[in-house]
Amino acid sequence: MLKRPALPVLILLAALAALLTPTAARAAPELIGLFGDWEAYTATEAGNKICYMGSEPKKMEGKYTQRGRVVMLVTHRPKDKEKGIVSITTGYTYKSGSDVSVEIGGATFKLFTAGEHAFAEEGADAKLVQSMIRGADMVVQGTSSRGTLTTDTYSLTGFTAAWKAIGKACGV
Repeated sequence: MLKRPALPVLILLAALAALLTPTAARAAPELIGLFGDWEAYTATEAGNKICYMGSEPKKMEGKYTQRGRVVMLVTHRPKDKEKGIVSITTGYTYKSGSDVSVEIGGATFKLFTAGEHAFAEEGADAKLVQSMIRGADMVVQGTSSRGTLTTDTYSLTGFTAAWKAIGKACGV
């Protein structure tokens, strides 16, 4: 069983949001709430409000000796008209040109990779989020730059409540 990280998840999510944010002007995130296995936050970047939710895998499998932090985020950026952007940070660099497989209740989605991040193709985020709302758990498989296959299992308990909370907080 995976233990909760020593650093608060708030710090982890803030750091990941900073990595995924192209601008330098960011404010510390504020907790909206804890919802089952998901946490929801608001923050400001370049003077604009963003809302995001995140979770860590409940189970991580693979023949690796070292791996960084792993987290999935779903982000709203109302100013940019971005709603429900799904991203995964995997704790290693993905194999160049590889895809990530996300399975939720029999539905499979492919995400593209960039460094240690994976993203849904443009327009696919909404379908992925709807499956996450309906699902109980989610299995994510990816391949590292060294060829190591990893399988991470996320709980979707609390996903819908966190989704509604970030929607309300950002007015989307």
